[in-house]
Amino acid sequence: MRRLTQLFPLAAALIALALAGRMAAPLAAQLAPDQIPLFDTRVDLEVIADAVFGVERPAGWTGNIDVNTLGFVIDLWVDNEILADSIFGAGVRPTGWLGAGLGTPSTVTLARNVRGDLELSADAFFGAGVRPAEWRGAAPIVRCGRALQNTLTMLERFYGIRTTTPESALDFCRAVLIEVEQTLIDLAFDRPDVNGRRPDPTALLGAVRGDLERAADELLGLNVRPEGYSAEPNREPLSASFKDDFARDLTVLADFQFGFGQRPAGWIVIVPPPADDFAAALYFRRDLELFAAAALEPRFGAGFRPTGWQAQGLERCDVATRALVPLVVDNYGFVVDDFDPAAADYCAQIDAAVNRLVENPPVIDVVDTPQERRLRAESRFAFAYLDAGATQYMGVMPGGTEFRAVYRNFGQSRMMFVSSPRFALFVDYRFTTLPEEIFNNLPTIEGQSLAPFCDDVWCSGPGPTPTPTGFGPLIAVLVQSTPIATPDTGTLQTVKRLVSWNFIRVTYLQDNLATRSAQVTLELCTQPAANPDNSCQPVISIFDTAASVPRPSLGQANGLNIYELNYGYTSTLLIEGETLYSNDVWISDPTIR
Repeated sequence: MRRLTQLFPLAAALIALALAGRMAAPLAAQLAPDQIPLFDTRVDLEVIADAVFGVERPAGWTGNIDVNTLGFVIDLWVDNEILADSIFGAGVRPTGWLGAGLGTPSTVTLARNVRGDLELSADAFFGAGVRPAEWRGAAPIVRCGRALQNTLTMLERFYGIRTTTPESALDFCRAVLIEVEQTLIDLAFDRPDVNGRRPDPTALLGAVRGDLERAADELLGLNVRPEGYSAEPNREPLSASFKDDFARDLTVLADFQFGFGQRPAGWIVIVPPPADDFAAALYFRRDLELFAAAALEPRFGAGFRPTGWQAQGLERCDVATRALVPLVVDNYGFVVDDFDPAAADYCAQIDAAVNRLVENPPVIDVVDTPQERRLRAESRFAFAYLDAGATQYMGVMPGGTEFRAVYRNFGQSRMMFVSSPRFALFVDYRFTTLPEEIFNNLPTIEGQSLAPFCDDVWCSGPGPTPTPTGFGPLIAVLVQSTPIATPDTGTLQTVKRLVSWNFIRVTYLQDNLATRSAQVTLELCTQPAANPDNSCQPVISIFDTAASVPRPSLGQANGLNIYELNYGYTSTLLIEGETLYSNDVWISDPTIR
C-alpha cells in the first residue's frame, strides 16, 4: 500500500473515497479508541492532499492507512511534511508549526504535533476555520500551542487537574487558559523566589505601564502619542481604572503601529481585563513583549528593548511557557540557570527545553527532583490496606517506614496509595508525615491499574481490621481513618424507586481516551431512556461503593451535574435522583456510541 498511490491513479482515487467517508465508518468501527484520532488524521490528510495534488501523490508519499503498522505515525509525519512543502514552500513553515520537535518525541506526541500542524495547513489552504464537508477534525486542544498543551499535561499528571472547558467554546484555547488561570497563578507565579520573597502583582502592573511608555517614546518621540491615547497615563496600579486605561492605551498604540485590529501572532488582549492582578500583569506583559518584538526589533535590532526596560529573563517569554517552567522545575528538576537570559533566543531555548522534557519525561521513580523529595514521607504507625475502602487490612506500618506517595483516592477520602520496593498499599495520609497540601495535589487513582502487595516483615494480612479495646491510640486511628459509610440501601428502597442502567439517560460531553472515561451528565428516567415520552430527573449524587467515597461533580452543564465515569458497565455505583436510584450504569466508548 505504501507505493500504491504513486503507481495506480485509480487505486489512489478509491483510497481517497474510502478515507473521505464512504469506507471510513466501517473501518473506524474496527479500531481501538486510541487509534481513532490517528485514523481521523490520516483521513483528513488525504482529504487535503486530494485538494492540493489531485489523484496523483508526489514522490515519497507513503499513503499508509493501516493504523496497526509500527510506522504509521512516522508515515503520517512524513506525508504531512510533504504536504506542507507544497502549501508553504520547501522548508517554509508558519508560526506555531510543531513538526517532530527537538530530540525524538514519543509517537503520542508526534501524532499530536501532526494533527495540530495539519490544521495549520488546512487554514492556509482552505481558509481559517474553513473545512470541507468530509473533514473529520479533532479535539480543539490540538490547536492550543505546544506549551499550553504540555502545561495541561503537567497539571493532570502531577496535580490531578483537568480542564472542563466545553469543546464548543468560541475561543477554546483562550477559554482553557482562563479556566486554569488561578491554578497556574497559585502553582507557578505566586511563589517565593530564592530569597523567600513573593512577587508583588501591583509592582508587576506598574512595571508594564512604565515599559509601555518607554516603547511609545522610542517609536514616536518623548511624550508624543497617537489620538485616543491617555493625555496623562495612569501610573497607579491600585486605582480602579488602571487596567482599563492600560488596555485602551496599548490597543490605541497597536492600532496606530500595525493597523486597526491587526496584531502579532499570539496576542492575548482580554476585554475587560482580568480582575486578578497577577493574571492582568501576565497578559499585559505578554502583549507588550509581542508589540516590542514586532515594532521595535525590526527598527533597532533583534532583542532590542529601550533603556530602563523592566522585564528580564522569563518575564519576556510566552505566558504558557512561563507557567510550564515552574511545573517542570518542581517535578523534573529542570534548571533555569543553565540558560543565558541575555541570549537573543533565550525564550525559544527555554520553551524548547521544557516542552521536550514534558514530552520525553525521565523515569520519575529514579529521578531525584524537588517534587520527588516532597512525595517521600514516613509512616506514623498508619494502618495499611490493599484497597482504598480499607477492607483488606495488612497490618500497622511501623513508625519511620519510608514510602513514596503515588495517588490519592477520590473526593473527600483521606486514603492514598503509597509504594516502596517492599510494598504498594493504601494508608490514611494523616498518619504519615506527608503534608496535606502535597496530598491534595496528588493525582487520583481514577483510570489507574494498581497492583497492591506487601512483602515487608510487618505485613500480616489480608484480614479484617483488628477490633480495639479501650480508648488508646488504636481506637483513635480506626475512628479517624474509617472511610465514609455507604448509604443505607435498605432505607433508600423505602423512599425511592430502583431502576436499571437502561433507564439512565446519558449525555456525553467529553471523552478521555487515555483513561477510557467520559465526562457525562446523567438523568434517571421512569421508563427506558430511549422512550420519547419519558419523565426524567437529574442525578444529584453518585456514591462509589467499591471505594466507599462519593464521586465528585466536576461542574454543571445545562443545569445537570457533570461526572467522569469509566467506559463499560459498572455495578459498584449508587446513583440517586430525587425519587429514583440505580445500582448500575453503562457508559459507551466512542466506537459504539
